[in-house]
Amino acid sequence: MTEDLSPAERYAAARTRAAEQATQLGPFREMYEFGLDPFQIEACQALEAGKGVLVAAPTGSGKTIVGEFAVHLALAEGRKCFYTTPIKALSNQKYADLVKRYGADKVGLLTGDNSVNSDAPVVVMTTEVLRNMLYAGSQSLRGLGYVVMDEVHYLSDRFRGAVWEEVIIHLPDSVTLVSLSATVSNAEEFGDWLDTVRGDTEVIVSEHRPVPLWQHVMAGRRMYDLFEEESDHGGRGAGRRETNPDLVRMARMENQRTYNPRDRRRGKSVREADRERERRSRSRVWTPSRPEVIARLEAEDLLPAITFIFSRAACEAAVQQCLFAGLRLNGDDARQRVREIVEERTASIPREDLHVLGYYEWLEGLERGVAAHHAGMLPTFKEVVEELFLRGLVKAVFATETLALGINMPARSVVLEKLVKWNGEQHADITPGEYTQLTGRAGRRGIDVEGHAVVLWQRGMDPGALAGLAGTRTYPLRSSFRPSYNMAVNLVQQFGRHRSRELLETSFAQFQADKSVVGISRQVQKNEEGLDGYREGMTCHLGDFEEYARLRRDLKDRENDLAKQGAVQRRAAAASSLEKLKPGDVIHVPTGKFAGLALVLDPGVPAGRANGHRGLEYQEGPRPLVLTAERQVKRLASMDFPVPVEPLERMRVPKSFNARSPQSRRDLASALRAKAGHIEPERRRKKRAEAADDREIARLRTELRAHPCHGCDEREDHARWAERYHRLQRDTRQLERRIEGRTNTIARTFDRIVALLTELDYLRGNEVTQHGKRLARLYGELDLLASECLRDGVWEGLGPAELAACASALVYEARQADDAVTPKVPSGNAKAALGDMVRIWGRLDALEEDLKISQTEGVGQREPDLGFAWPVYMWASGKGLDEVLREAEMPAGDFVRWCKQVIDVLGQIAAAAPREDSTVAKNARKAVDAVLRGVVAYSSVG
Repeated sequence: MTEDLSPAERYAAARTRAAEQATQLGPFREMYEFGLDPFQIEACQALEAGKGVLVAAPTGSGKTIVGEFAVHLALAEGRKCFYTTPIKALSNQKYADLVKRYGADKVGLLTGDNSVNSDAPVVVMTTEVLRNMLYAGSQSLRGLGYVVMDEVHYLSDRFRGAVWEEVIIHLPDSVTLVSLSATVSNAEEFGDWLDTVRGDTEVIVSEHRPVPLWQHVMAGRRMYDLFEEESDHGGRGAGRRETNPDLVRMARMENQRTYNPRDRRRGKSVREADRERERRSRSRVWTPSRPEVIARLEAEDLLPAITFIFSRAACEAAVQQCLFAGLRLNGDDARQRVREIVEERTASIPREDLHVLGYYEWLEGLERGVAAHHAGMLPTFKEVVEELFLRGLVKAVFATETLALGINMPARSVVLEKLVKWNGEQHADITPGEYTQLTGRAGRRGIDVEGHAVVLWQRGMDPGALAGLAGTRTYPLRSSFRPSYNMAVNLVQQFGRHRSRELLETSFAQFQADKSVVGISRQVQKNEEGLDGYREGMTCHLGDFEEYARLRRDLKDRENDLAKQGAVQRRAAAASSLEKLKPGDVIHVPTGKFAGLALVLDPGVPAGRANGHRGLEYQEGPRPLVLTAERQVKRLASMDFPVPVEPLERMRVPKSFNARSPQSRRDLASALRAKAGHIEPERRRKKRAEAADDREIARLRTELRAHPCHGCDEREDHARWAERYHRLQRDTRQLERRIEGRTNTIARTFDRIVALLTELDYLRGNEVTQHGKRLARLYGELDLLASECLRDGVWEGLGPAELAACASALVYEARQADDAVTPKVPSGNAKAALGDMVRIWGRLDALEEDLKISQTEGVGQREPDLGFAWPVYMWASGKGLDEVLREAEMPAGDFVRWCKQVIDVLGQIAAAAPREDSTVAKNARKAVDAVLRGVVAYSSVG
């Protein structure tokens, strides 16, 4: 390479290398076997120059190198570095990486589960741990020089995203911040905000994938390229990429072959015709089965692969399908190595629990090179899958999208079964950002020449839409920051109310809201220019036409109001007359399809109407059932009676009358015509219009006629300009209200939270009371509910297992709400305490409603969920895993995860509980020991 350089160029390169050796970047680069990319060098140089950095780059591009350089700088300078991640699994993985590089004595780990060497100069932790340290004023913050925030785009997460902003805002100014993000479309905006709150911040955006990504669609026996060959292979390049015409043609032909009614032959159902057509079409194209996909990828040398399936049950089912299909991806040596690793990693699990955990079925899949990976799995099992995949001993993993959140599990290929997933409320299309995140796993740097993203063909698929999804960089970072009760007391305690309010106004959420106001403000300015033009157009030489136009508008509004009032009164009078009808009344239906003579069979007034009660079924008013003179039995609606109705006559309805019998209807209709056919309905005189006697209308008309502009020859031209002026002025006021609503939104929410905390005696002006200091130690969605329970002594006298059951209600949330099923709860004191918790929540909920604190905006207390109270009570009482999981009806991984969250909140309760004359703190610690056993204890990694 150097031979191609001129002497001058070689001299310049030597000078650059010599200069670099004098910096920390030189020795750091020598620690890696591969050369650094330009964006990594640029970010590292900015860091060494004392600047903060925001690095936005694709998954797998190596942006964590920048975070590791911050660690290197901290150690070289004798300062500390905290490396934060969004999930414990990623913290554990990063901890292992850094220990390998720097040694166990220099690296620590802090998560909700573990504390390992927490005083080390480099500590890996979850972001929540750092937030809690900042609020507590921890001594560990002394000497802190760098904070790395990995996966910082997590601040968009609507449940946990606020924590990232809290950390960024509250970190001391002396700390240099390293923010690592996936490729987002508004990195510059986020960088502007970081520059505002953290000082000089360099924004480095790289869209280059170090391993090119090829995009495919697998349909039937063929694998089509998504883009034409001369494209840039889906590498997010600038060149225009055309969708593969072969794929477009195939999709058009398949999608045109819709159901033909002629397929429904005699004696054959639509479903059978569908099945037959499906059999016929299989010779051309179909959605390949999971074993077929893996076999095809193996034949094309595209393994290892991660197949993303948006369902835990479907991931497990996929493994079983591969086993039943006889798929074997490992030879005898690999099988033996897998068994050795698995037995070593699971040696601490009691043998009696292995069967309950589905160990043997899981092991059989691993030996064949196939595994599932999802949040419902035991953490130990997931970690073994990750290790075997990295070693190349598991070649096909079926995973939910949680695997895409930063865990280091790159593959040669990524398969997406469908482009639709359940988002907690409905089935929705995946976004371009999600597609990028998922397919970003494809292509292992230093191993693969190229990565492959494979989407399975589905009937109705539009290749053009898929190409748009694959080629779009629209993943904006949106703040989810909202003040909470715990945040409010911690801020007031540290900074006072006024300073706290100012701090919250520096959040990214407010920054984005204020920025969005800029566009609206520009529109307001344009509108104001337009108003000046319209004002000129309506200028009248005889007088003030704006005043005249206002009189016209007032007159029109008054006439409309009276007309509406008249219509409402007529409808009310008509409904009242219908309510007085009785079976046997002969009436004249004034309008509608069944206008004319009719006999009331049933007045259609719901039971209970007599005492003034209106049921839900009465919302549309009375709906009388009548027999018309033309022998039809119909249920009429209020719209058939625009005016009140009076009975013309009465006649008896025979008890033997059957509305379904034509003969019965004919006889009664004949009797109706004979009885009342000659009676003419009384013609209602048209009432004098309300407007004719209205004094306000008379006054406005007099003023209008007396106004100088009334006699202007160009009056109607001026009036048209005045109407335009009025409409634009109304629109402008709406825009101004929107601006008002968006500015200071976070501060206004904070004010409402402070008002509630003041009412409950957590705050007194700038003073945080004893109750407030207790709340400052409680973190979580139901922080205020937990504090109120401690305050009211709800948990006093509860045993450890009972307290664990109550603590579960503060953290547990069912994956799918099922209001129809009442959860089983422990009896006795625990049941009473859980009932008290729900009642306290009801009181808080009413208070929040009064102060307009809305849960839909991510603020406030959700209702406690009692669904995990019984399982955790059984477990804390010493019951076996098999029995508990049977009762819980949840996967082992979910059970362990919820138990760990219960342990976390029990620790907070122990720290916050009053020390004098209280059993809560002591029993909370005992409850932690009771829950942290067996499967829960050996699932903690560190």
